[in-house]
Amino acid sequence: MQLRVLSFVLAGGKGTRLYPLTKERAKPAVPFGGQYRIVDFVLSNLVNSGIQSIYVLIQFKSQSLLQHLRDGWEFSPVMKSQYIIPVPAQMRSPGETWYRGTADAIFQNINLLEQSDPHVVAIFGADHIYRMNVREMIEFHEQKRAQATISAIPVPRELAAEFGVIETAPNGRILRFHEKNPDAPTMPGNPNMVLASMGNYIFSTGPLLKYLYEDARLEDSSHDFGRDILPKWVESGEVFAYDFGTNRIPGDPIDAPVYWRDVGTIDAYYDANMDLRAVAPVLNLYNRQWPTRTAGYDDPPAKFTFDEEGRRGSAIDSIVSSGSILSGGMVRNSVLGRNVRVHAGSLIEDSIVFDNCNIARRCKVRRAILDKNVVLPEDTVIGYDLASDRKRYHVTDSGIVMVEGRRSRVPVSSIEI
Repeated sequence: MQLRVLSFVLAGGKGTRLYPLTKERAKPAVPFGGQYRIVDFVLSNLVNSGIQSIYVLIQFKSQSLLQHLRDGWEFSPVMKSQYIIPVPAQMRSPGETWYRGTADAIFQNINLLEQSDPHVVAIFGADHIYRMNVREMIEFHEQKRAQATISAIPVPRELAAEFGVIETAPNGRILRFHEKNPDAPTMPGNPNMVLASMGNYIFSTGPLLKYLYEDARLEDSSHDFGRDILPKWVESGEVFAYDFGTNRIPGDPIDAPVYWRDVGTIDAYYDANMDLRAVAPVLNLYNRQWPTRTAGYDDPPAKFTFDEEGRRGSAIDSIVSSGSILSGGMVRNSVLGRNVRVHAGSLIEDSIVFDNCNIARRCKVRRAILDKNVVLPEDTVIGYDLASDRKRYHVTDSGIVMVEGRRSRVPVSSIEI
């Protein structure tokens, strides 16, 4: 059977817990893994799964995200026959408001859904780092003859207040949905874990439209899937949980573990980047059957120069992106973005360095995140004296030092008069 599938990617969150990385950009546009953006992972999952009719719903500080979608996706050769289109709030709700919740974001674009007339609608968030074969989730949805399917993964019970928690019957049918309830029930036989919603949904179109229209008429609703629609839907409809642990990626070993990270905090974001340094990282970016796509840049290869004692350009257990030059500097256990310069005598350890940073001679940087366009003068020391660092930078409770970069100059037209 040929299924018509339409996808909406929810990319409008503020990302306040990732501040200052989200000071000037939307959370989905935050760099990750050297050359990617967070939004690249959900888009790659959908495109690799054969779903290439995608609307990206944007809202807060969206300019950086719009630029990335334009540079990396809208005119990509992989999207020849279909589309990825960014969509701002259409002001279709009463009061002509911005998106008030996840359900309202879809309702404000309900004309796009009705005009497309798909069999199923995939609604996915843009805030997580993961790989997922969405086709398998859709097959599960069809096999169960479900009205709605929610992808689910076990998480520690102390995180229940951060997720929608699911109670299921043995056949996977959802019995109750608890939105961000710290006292939500744990998994049967495992008192330390709860079954959490990943915020990825497959809906049959008819029932979805019914619940969206009903919710839009309720003045006391927050117009959110997790808070309002799903708790009601599980009581009256066929709603199932899809076990993300069963998902398999083409090209990966059959016993490869699944990977999903909620990078909602600086510490979680830092840890997810550090995961990539492993000899055999669980998040496999090197599977050519399941590429992680991003913007294409005309950067030269990375380069390592000088081979003198005390002045040797090298990187160990690190990711170094295109255009970067290590001219006598050492990088260890770190992730470097594009066009980074590390000069002689400098040491970068356990750090994340975004694009276009310049680390001058004899700098020492440890457990830090350097935003785009940071320029460190000679002999700068970061991460060795946190009390001193707090006077100049933002430092997390766990001791990660955040260094804000310079704003890029936006090119403007020049005319001769």
